[in-house]
Amino acid sequence: MRSGIWEIVLIVVLILILFGSAKIPAMAKNIANGIKTFKKEIKAEQPKKTTVKKKSVSKKK
Repeated sequence: MRSGIWEIVLIVVLILILFGSAKIPAMAKNIANGIKTFKKEIKAEQPKKTTVKKKSVSKKK
């Protein structure tokens, strides 16, 4: 189901009425900070890659 232009306009108008135009930039900033923090923590949690040297095995005849 695709949203038409009028549905999108209605949603934007409802958001402006509910939150007011002053709070929307503050909410966007808080969301952006949350995303940055989340990405930073994900990078910190990932284990560092270690390389393992392979030994060559000689075959006996």
